[in-house]
Amino acid sequence: MIRKLLILCATLIAIPAVAQTTVDKLAKPPADAKVWTITSSGGDARHGQVSLWTTPDGTQWSRMDFNLRGFVSEFDEQNRFAPDGSLESLVVRGFTPQGDAAETYEAKNGSYTFTSPVDHASGPLTANLEYVTFGGTFDSFTFIIDAMMKAPNHSVNLLPSGRGSMAPLTTLEITNGKEKKAVIAYALTGFGLSPFPIWMDGNQFFGIAGVLSFLPEGWEKAGEEMSKAQDAALAKLAPAQMAAIAKTPSGPVVFKNVKLYDSAARKFLNAMTVVVDKGIITSVGSAKKMKAPANAQIIDGAGKTLIPGLWDNHQHYGDDSTGPLLLASGITSVRDPGNQPEELMARKKRIDDGQLLGQRIVPSLLIDGPGPYTAQVAVVVHNLDEALAAVRRAKDNGYFGIKLYGSLDPAYVKPMADLAHKLGLHIHGHIPHGMRPLDAVRAGYDEITHINFVMMQAMPDDIVKTSNGMNRFIGTGKFAKDVDLHSKAMTAYLDELAKRHIAVDPTLVTFEDLYVPERGTYPPADAPYADTLPSQFSRGFLSSAMAPTAELSRESMRASFAKLKALIPELNRRHIEVLAGTDGTGFELIRELELYVEAGLTPAQALATATSNPAHVYGLWSKTGSISKGKLAELALIDGDPSKNIGDLRQVELVMRDGKLMKTSDLRATLGITGLPKR
Repeated sequence: MIRKLLILCATLIAIPAVAQTTVDKLAKPPADAKVWTITSSGGDARHGQVSLWTTPDGTQWSRMDFNLRGFVSEFDEQNRFAPDGSLESLVVRGFTPQGDAAETYEAKNGSYTFTSPVDHASGPLTANLEYVTFGGTFDSFTFIIDAMMKAPNHSVNLLPSGRGSMAPLTTLEITNGKEKKAVIAYALTGFGLSPFPIWMDGNQFFGIAGVLSFLPEGWEKAGEEMSKAQDAALAKLAPAQMAAIAKTPSGPVVFKNVKLYDSAARKFLNAMTVVVDKGIITSVGSAKKMKAPANAQIIDGAGKTLIPGLWDNHQHYGDDSTGPLLLASGITSVRDPGNQPEELMARKKRIDDGQLLGQRIVPSLLIDGPGPYTAQVAVVVHNLDEALAAVRRAKDNGYFGIKLYGSLDPAYVKPMADLAHKLGLHIHGHIPHGMRPLDAVRAGYDEITHINFVMMQAMPDDIVKTSNGMNRFIGTGKFAKDVDLHSKAMTAYLDELAKRHIAVDPTLVTFEDLYVPERGTYPPADAPYADTLPSQFSRGFLSSAMAPTAELSRESMRASFAKLKALIPELNRRHIEVLAGTDGTGFELIRELELYVEAGLTPAQALATATSNPAHVYGLWSKTGSISKGKLAELALIDGDPSKNIGDLRQVELVMRDGKLMKTSDLRATLGITGLPKR
């Protein structure tokens, strides 16, 4: 989830380089500074704050401290403005988990120059041109909002590139218990794949509400109401989009002469034809023998591959744009392992009711204990009674399972698992502090989340003791490279996982992003898409890796990642169900499968982790997961041959779900994505 949150908040949270300004050298806010707090879960969990003040010389200062489950960022920002109100200079100092946050911008003599942790440029100043910082506090964004508010069409040109606009979204009256305010939400576009809501108090920036909320001190409790209001306003846009993109065929659809992926047998079949009618697969057979029904729509599959709709088994479902984005990658189902409960289930219902383009969502309720590393969307439990009540809540609210997290008291795991199993719920998650994965499995886990927690069995005691926050990544980066996967202890451990039929959700791509790339370069998962995405969005991928230190070199991280990758064939040969997932935006799923192939799986074996494996684990095999007669027509047509090059899965041409046929070019266009990713 950390990867997605950093991307979603790319304009607010820096993700930069190597050397850094220390906390003691950062600016100290005065007593009269204005304060915005950073919270989650309806304002109950505090992750930091942003302080704003202006010095007598007119310089605007801001200072931000931010702690998201142990991922700490500390920086300040100073902005100076010319007499006409335009930005004259900007300086960001400090650090993030990825290193130095230093960034500068200067406008002088009709030209601009900027240097961020990932890029730099200079050029002539033009009218309505505003610099978007790579990091910094939200104060680096308020002057852009001011410029858009003043512009006749509420639109400005952006540096390094792009164009930003804002439009009114909804209004809301809120209270902090002492006073009331009428605030207005605006939808910002040009900064990501979907409209980004911000709230204004008249012409002044008020705050941001959502998974993470940035709200004035004292107004934190209004965040949940604001988030619901903006979601409801954005939801009104969905029906028109769905009607324009998702077409219900008037009769049968025939995919003629395709290469077909048979997920049940884990093999590819040549020259096949598949017939779909009213959203159901009605026949599958040899192209030479099959005849098309009368009045059928014929889709020529020569040179193409038909696969079951893909699963992203670790997708913290985002806003309404998530559905089209995932569908464009052939992803028709997801397992959501933790989200804002009310908003997720409301969005799931809209999808299920045919009001919103989206996926089948198999949800888990995220449950954690209190503390500085608490998951930001978790149901937080303080004692066993609350823990068991949370399990019952999951059952009552229609969840498939529960996901346990690192700050949970280990003593609660077994009684929670016992109750969950009694209620028919699936149990998975991170490994609570002080436990090793085998402890969690023996206490009742059905599945381990993230490959580093599989490797946690072999980590030193101090890593196990604090198995959440940065220590889990630092420790894995340091020590995984030295683990002997074929030692007596590891062999017995992995064999026991197999004997107990434990599934694993590796999210290997997340650890590649953390350990392998250098700053200023796109990770392999994102590189094929970078040139097609809105520029302000793709820029956020340029520095997702952890910064090397004297104690943890890039070479060590890369060697440890190689050992994490080597776990995949060990799991596969033991018939442990691997469930491919991203913990990201979703299009990283194909890179996840590429990594499995690099590790030694065949393309057919790798593809099973995103098709048949999840269908079996989630009890949905009778409905989906394969291209078989009588099953739901959840399909993706690929312009290529993934049996030879698994990366061809990125070349999705058509996708079917819920009886609708969709062109991926239409899905991408609605998100501002300009074309297919590179092969």
